[in-house]
Formats: sequence, C-alpha cells, structure tokens
Amino acid sequence: MQYISTRDNAVRVSAAQAIAQGISRESGLFVPERLPELGAERLNRLVGMNYVDRACDILGDFLTDFTGEEIRSCVEMAYGTGKAHAYKFSGDLVAPVKKINDDTYMLELWHGPTCAFKDMALQLLPHLLTLSAKKAIGDKEIDILVATSGDTGKAALEGFKDVPGTRILVFYPQDGVSQVQKLQMATQEGGNVGVCAVFGNFDDTQTGVKAIFTDPDLRGRMEEKNMMFSSANSINWGRLVPQIVYYVSAYCDMVKDGEIAMGEKINVAVPTGNFGNILAAYYAKHMGLPVGKLICASNVNNVLTDFIGTGVYDRRRQFHMTASPSMDILISSNLERLLYALYEDDKAVAGLMKELGEQGIYTVSDAVKAKLQAEFYGGFCDEEKTRNTIRDTYVQQQYLCDPHTAVGLAVREEYIEKTGDATKTLVASTANPYKFSESMLFALRGVESDLDEFGQAEQLSKLTKTEIPPQILALRDKAVRFEKACDKVEMANFVVDTLNI
Repeated sequence: MQYISTRDNAVRVSAAQAIAQGISRESGLFVPERLPELGAERLNRLVGMNYVDRACDILGDFLTDFTGEEIRSCVEMAYGTGKAHAYKFSGDLVAPVKKINDDTYMLELWHGPTCAFKDMALQLLPHLLTLSAKKAIGDKEIDILVATSGDTGKAALEGFKDVPGTRILVFYPQDGVSQVQKLQMATQEGGNVGVCAVFGNFDDTQTGVKAIFTDPDLRGRMEEKNMMFSSANSINWGRLVPQIVYYVSAYCDMVKDGEIAMGEKINVAVPTGNFGNILAAYYAKHMGLPVGKLICASNVNNVLTDFIGTGVYDRRRQFHMTASPSMDILISSNLERLLYALYEDDKAVAGLMKELGEQGIYTVSDAVKAKLQAEFYGGFCDEEKTRNTIRDTYVQQQYLCDPHTAVGLAVREEYIEKTGDATKTLVASTANPYKFSESMLFALRGVESDLDEFGQAEQLSKLTKTEIPPQILALRDKAVRFEKACDKVEMANFVVDTLNI
C-alpha cells in the first residue's frame, strides 16, 4: 500500500513515510492509493474477535510495510486493558456500543485516559510514529506540532509523554476550550512536552501550525540539527486510520448483540468540526461496511452544513464560541481528503485549496456536489437546541451526553423529520460529559453555576447520580506547568525558542 498526496499524486510514499512526515511537502494530505475491501465473510470473522484483534486485522491492510508482530505490539500497547497496560481504557470493549432506544445506538469513544474520542487514535499514534521514524527517517528527533480545539491537545500530550526520540508542542485558543480541557493541558506531566495558548480562535491556531510546517527556513534549521516536524492532528494519516477501526468494530458488535443482521445497513451520525471523524466512517463505508447515510452534524459554526447543501465552502463568516468547543472550526482540514476521493484529480484539489487560502471560498462542480449529497446529510444545531437535547436525552433515555454528542443526536432527529429515514443509526459519542460540567448543569437545570469546575462536577454527579471520572478528579491536585500565551504571529518564535533551533 502506497500513499499519494491530495495535491500531487506523483508523490508516492510508504505508510511509514506518510506517518513520520505527517503532511506532504506541497501541503497536500496523504491518502491511500486504494481502499482495502471488507466483505461479509471477513466481517463475520471480525464479529468473533475482540477490539485488539479487529484493529490488527484492519490496520494490516493499510500498514503493509509493518510486520504483523509490529502492528500487534503497537495495538496492544494502545488498547490493552490488562495490568501491563495500566488500564488505559476502562472495560474490555474499548469502544462500547450502548443502545438508548429502538433505533439509536451510541458509540462511546471516551473511555480512554483523557475522556475523549481522540484517545482512540492518539494512544496508538505514538507507537506507530516512533516505529515509522525508524523505518523511514533513521535516528532523527521527531518534533510534533499540534493545534487543538480542545480534546486533541490533551490526548496527544498524554500519548507522547516521555516517548523517546520525540518532543511535542501543543497550541490551543486561549478562550476557546473548556476549563477542564485547559487544565488537562496546563498540568500535563512529561519532560518532552510544551503547551502554549494563542490569542485567537482554533482556525488561527491551525493556520499558524500549518505555516510552521511549510516554512523552508525552519525546515532547514531542523535538518541541520537532525530533527523533523510531524503532526498528531488528523492531517496525519496515522491519526486517521485508527478511527476507521472503531466504526467497523461497532458494526460487528451490533451484529454480535443481535441488533442488526449481517449486511443490514445502518446510518452513522457524527458531530464534527475538522471532518476527520466522519471521514473515517466514509472510508469504512467505501471499504464495504454496510452504511447508508453519513449524517454530518455541526454546531452554529455551520460551514460544513452549508457546503453539503450548496457545494460552496465559504469560511468568510462570523466565528462562534459555543458549548461544543471542539467543533468551533471554520476550516475543516480533512475535507481535502474527501474532495480528492470525489474528484480523483489532484490538480482540481490543489486549485480549490488555493482558492480557499487566497479568497476564503471555493465551489465544487455539479457532479461532485451530486456525489457529496448522495452520501452525506448536513445539519446544524444551535445552543438552545443543544441544551434541550442534553436535557431531553437524560430525562427520556436516562443517558447523559456531552454537548458535542448532543449536536449529533439533534441533527440525526432533524434528518429523520426531513427525510422519514428511521434506519438504525450509530451516533458517535465523542466526550465524557464531565469535561463540560458547566454546560451540562446549565442544560439540565436552566441556571448558571458560580462554582469552579470541580464544584460543578460534584453538582452534576449528585444531580445525575453518575460518577466523576478519576482522571478529572485528579486535576484538582496537579500543579499548573504551562501558562504561556502568544499572538498567532509569535507561534513560530515559541517553537524556535522551545526547540532551541
């Protein structure tokens, strides 16, 4: 399996090179030259496996320059639940599926060490990346740069903490994450980690990181010191490919539990901002997983909703800070990979990305828009509807969902109302609600709390008779290590100073 760039398909690299490098030199994203196939026979075999075995089976098709033993070692270190793995994931299922009514199933992706779906990829990526580096670039130090809208930062820091041969620097928008998310990053342990807030929104932060990646002067300085940049954002294929696994695994669990018959189609609803999570579901579908509609759920930063509806991507709009901060994004990086799949033309994709960078807008062809709408439904949910969905889901289903997951549920209900399609639906539940206790309490009680984040968590626990995750309780006693903040134009200086290049 070789990997090509979305902006220049003459570029062809191995999986190890794609993961180690993170992004192609001309700023394109790496995609597999083809997708492996899932058929009923293979899916039936996967039904009888546990999560680790399923992951090894699926990843083997994408990582063909890794041995089976290497893949298994990486996967077991990421998802193992025994004592040897410090119980990184609570429960043997890793990503359990919970039925909340006759046609709605929650894929809970937040049972990892940082209580967010990013753990599903970022517990595996450090092992893949260090192994990829040995295969593709020798003994260079890997310096990982991350832009985060909330959850990726902590998950990446935790995954790469004290991993030999790596350093990791995380940037987040100063006022664009929850207090728990900020504390998780500011108190991060490890000798190879660094964190800096940015005065701006996530798009400013993400744009700044991409500029550092492609700066020829910085690249030259890194090469002189036998160092190289890489990414833990979902622009890195090593971040995206593990996400394909959990959709396949969830389908197999639904078959195993007798909720669906093998071959029966399900819909998938995903709250998304950067488009990586739903793109993984798209890839799983095109590998042969029986999936019908892909329901793309946005908050009021609804650039993706408008794009799916009109074929026009226009980031020139007001940016909103919401109760679902990980979706507060106007430039959805992974959409570029979908455009390549729909166009099958690197020059067309490069042209669209140039228009987006220079003008802030692009329009796809009518043929591509038709393909897009055949597979995706786009909807969005405002703040009031998000709160109502949190409350109604708890009251009616006795299920406590965080604001991001509530957006997914609300848009899925809108989809049913508009289309009448009540196909059984898998909804990606992306974060533990205790990461957003303030928003949860306001949704459930209708009044704001003046307590700190830990007092709010205790109130939420008493109100709902649910347990506060120990990872969040532990933050109370951790010392703050990182308080640096900078303007977006100073991000490169922070990198230079921290890495001493």
